[in-house]
Amino acid sequence: MTDRRRGRRGGPWARGSSAGDRRPPWWPEDEAWPPPERARRWRRFGCFFGLFFLAGVLGLLTIGLSVVGYLLAAPGPFGLVVRIAAVVVAVGLVIGVGRAARAIRGSSRVLDALVDQAARVETGDYSARVTIDRPAPRPVRDLARGFNTMAARLEADERLRRDLLADVTHELRTPLAVVQGSVEAILDGVHPADDVHLGAILEETRVLARLVDDLRTVAQSESGSLSLHREPTDLGVLVGDVATSFSAAVESAGVELASAVHDDVPLLDIDPIRIREVIANLVANALRHTPSGGLIEISARPIPGDGDGHPVAAVDLRVRDTGSGIDPELLPHVFERFARGARSNGSGLGLSIARGLIELHGGTITAAAPSAGGTEIAIRLPIGPEPRTSD
Repeated sequence: MTDRRRGRRGGPWARGSSAGDRRPPWWPEDEAWPPPERARRWRRFGCFFGLFFLAGVLGLLTIGLSVVGYLLAAPGPFGLVVRIAAVVVAVGLVIGVGRAARAIRGSSRVLDALVDQAARVETGDYSARVTIDRPAPRPVRDLARGFNTMAARLEADERLRRDLLADVTHELRTPLAVVQGSVEAILDGVHPADDVHLGAILEETRVLARLVDDLRTVAQSESGSLSLHREPTDLGVLVGDVATSFSAAVESAGVELASAVHDDVPLLDIDPIRIREVIANLVANALRHTPSGGLIEISARPIPGDGDGHPVAAVDLRVRDTGSGIDPELLPHVFERFARGARSNGSGLGLSIARGLIELHGGTITAAAPSAGGTEIAIRLPIGPEPRTSD
């Protein structure tokens, strides 16, 4: 008996299976696996069941042959009809047995592949896939498709985890090196422990704190575990609050900040804190890349509905600036984590956070580089026929 067959009969913990000779994690360490008494019990049950099944089949076959022989010997037209029916039934049985054998072979191949590929997934190889055999029954094909979907998601999650770990390591290294170097310089007497040098260390710790908070927000939004506290919100008031909070910064930078919210924009069932965070992120990005004398504009207008009781389908919210714009090669990846241009000094997480928060609201966010220059971020927030309940 091959290892593959033993693995199919005994499962991934069977002795000699493709997944290895190992016991279940809950089995006591000081007891043998599989238990000898269980194997003996199954052998006795298998022998008894096999004999009973064989006797039943032989009995039914004897009765069937007797009835068929009696009917085939019948004279006249009735006997002819019976013989023709017997031939038809025999041909049908042959075809049915052939199709059943084909389905069994297909199922066996798929199940063998499932056992082998599951062993690969168990060892951490998430690229394992099962080839779906067409003759296999639909439930077996559905099982194989479900396995492939699971393996693909595991592979994507593992790739995401590795990328996140590499990105976090890279982003934390610089502020930590600055803090370490400054503290060592103070301890060695190279720099005095005055407000200037201690203030630089404090600023780097704030950078680290912001980075950790941003990473947590990104992780929660991507995993869907970030809860939203929705309430009817006036988008015009929200945009005005953001503009007011940036008034001192834009005045200092010599940049004009304008806002224009259409009067027909209805109340939105959103999380005002999260949407305000998105708008503030976009304005902060625009301010970093807009030179003195430039313009940052926040606008919002309703998007007409289908006219079937829904006069407004969504709200179009845009943040546009006249700054340096986004590099064309970076534009398709601008919403990815840690994506940033050569001239950017941010963490590269602001747009990734914005995308996650907007998608949690059921909306979309896109970036464009207008021909006139600068950058334009467009957000589409849907409006349902009835206000949604808070999460």
